Parts: sequence; C-alpha cells; structure tokens
Amino acid sequence: MLIINVFIFNMLNKFTDFIKIYCKSGDGGSGIIHFRKEKFINRGGPDGGDGGKGGNILIRGNNKLFTISHLKYKKHIIAENGKNGGRNRITGSNGKDSIIEVPIGTIVKDIYNNIIIEILNNNEEKILLFGGKGGKGNCHFKNSLCKTPFYSEKGESGKEFIFVLELKILADVGLIGLPNSGKSTLISMITSSKPKIDNYPFTTLNTNIGVLNYKNFKKIVIADIPGIIKGASKGKGLGFEFLKHIQRNKIIVFILSAEVIYYKKYYNIIINELNFFDKNILKKKRLLVISKSDLLDQELK
Repeated sequence: MLIINVFIFNMLNKFTDFIKIYCKSGDGGSGIIHFRKEKFINRGGPDGGDGGKGGNILIRGNNKLFTISHLKYKKHIIAENGKNGGRNRITGSNGKDSIIEVPIGTIVKDIYNNIIIEILNNNEEKILLFGGKGGKGNCHFKNSLCKTPFYSEKGESGKEFIFVLELKILADVGLIGLPNSGKSTLISMITSSKPKIDNYPFTTLNTNIGVLNYKNFKKIVIADIPGIIKGASKGKGLGFEFLKHIQRNKIIVFILSAEVIYYKKYYNIIINELNFFDKNILKKKRLLVISKSDLLDQELK
C-alpha cells in the first residue's frame, strides 16, 4: 500500500493550502483463457482464472500534518493495476491502493469548485476513485452449448480525475491583526516556528503554524495569519486567501501594537473585515493582546 506522507517538522515553514493533483485508480487485471491439462486428456475443461481488482485512490486525515506541501511535487497519484488471472481458476492479486495523507480540515473539490468530500477527523478515510474490476476467466463461460470457451474478459479500466485540495486550518488559536503588529514575533517566542520577522508591513506572506507543548503532554496548534487591512474581505492586500483559515480556529487572538494610539479604530477595522467575510467568526471566543509595549517611552506607558 503506497502512502504519500511527510514529517510535519520539515514542513512547518513551507505552508501550502491549495493544490491540484491528477489521480488514476488501477486497471483491473484480465481474466485468462486456459484449459485444464491431465494425463491422456489433451484439452480438459476451462480453468482460466479471474483478474484482480485495480487499486483504489484514498484520502486520509492525519493530525500530525498542517500543510499539503508534501504534494507539491507529487501531483500524479497512480494506484497499482490488478494482476491477470492464472491457471487452475486462480484469481490475480489486487492492485495496491494509493493513500493520500492530508491535514485535518482538507476539502476535496473538482476543478469547477464543487465540494466532493471534507476531511475533519484523524484517520478519517474516504475513497476518491475505485479501482477497475477484474475480468472473468474462461471458466465462467462454459455451458451446455460451449464446452471449451475461447473467451475471457479484459479488466475494467481505472478512473481518472483531477482533484483540487484546499486546506482550511483547524488550529486551536488564530493570531490576527494589522500588518507588522507582532504576530510572528509572538509565535516564534512560544513555539518552534521560525517565521520571517522584519520591521515592515506584510513580512508574513504565508500562514505560519506553530505547536505549543502544554502541560500533561497536550499540544496547542497556533496559526499566524498574514496581516489584515481595510478591504481584506473584498480581496485587498492578501485578502480572503488567508481569512478562510480563521473560520476554523477555536479561539481568535487579536494582536494590536502599543505603537497604535487609537486602539478602538484599528480594532474595529479588523472586526468589520471579519464580519463582512463571515459573521460566524465573531461568535468565537476572542482575546485582545497589546504587543510592543516595551517600545513605548515612559510617558506613553
């Protein structure tokens, strides 16, 4: 069984949330034409076996993955073909399945953006394409009118399809705020994530994922969402490409820089953009964090 997998620790800073992949399930093996051979019997009855079934294409949820980057250079997923039948009515072996492992929260669509399935649980497994059926051997075609059938079936061809995989992160905590508000600095201090940090807007161009080890061996997954600006819900700036990840965060942490004097104004910008994008986001638990307070002079503190 072929499993497309990768270790999370090599992928945390190579975030990919959208990819197209070509998939083909295995062809079924063909049945064969064969006749039993015995001493003093030149041609006995038909004993050609059936072909094996082609391998399926499956998708499986893996809670140790947080990105679909491991599929970036593996865009052709092909399952194994079934083997042809054998003599003595032996059925050919089935083709091996190909399993695509994806993070929890992965949506599978067709190229027209129609949702096919959604993976929401660890080890949840769905069949995307069934393998072709094996063909029947000539042992199935003997009857009163035809004692020696010279006929068998070919295996059924596998299915081909182009799937679109889209990831909406199922993080415990989502860090959101204006550009250059300190989100990446925070996630780099409390997790092993190493995002790019600099003193200019839009340093973060991709969602960064970090894992915080908590007491009793629990882990908290934190997502650093790229900066939100006015008009983001309409695609301005980095737009809704990253707003979608907030939809599945359990808790939203608003990061506002202490250098911003009018907190309420900038807080409302973020609230309004979230409201325009998806009103349900504002029903989640929220926490406001003021960052960069150490940069203020004594009077402003």
